[in-house]
Amino acid sequence: MAKQIAPEEVARRLQTNEEVYIIDVRENREISDGKIPSAHHIPLGQLALRKGELDKEKRYVVVCQSGNRSKAACGILEALGFEVEDMIGGMNNWNGTME
Repeated sequence: MAKQIAPEEVARRLQTNEEVYIIDVRENREISDGKIPSAHHIPLGQLALRKGELDKEKRYVVVCQSGNRSKAACGILEALGFEVEDMIGGMNNWNGTME
């Protein structure tokens, strides 16, 4: 099971310029409401197909709207050999900057 990370910790990492790689697995219509700056958008249904866009040397924070799809996405990515963290509560709990 993927490690969980609080939205506040993700925001702190971004503010301190730590290397943070975010994958947003929401659908296109949800992304239009805004996403975390620098987040890479790959809808959950396309994750396995688009795994070539990701780097196994990096650790990813996975985000969705409420935390359910990101949990599923973390399972998929872990099975494919990626190191991931699941952002608790998804964008519903995000109070940081959006683009």
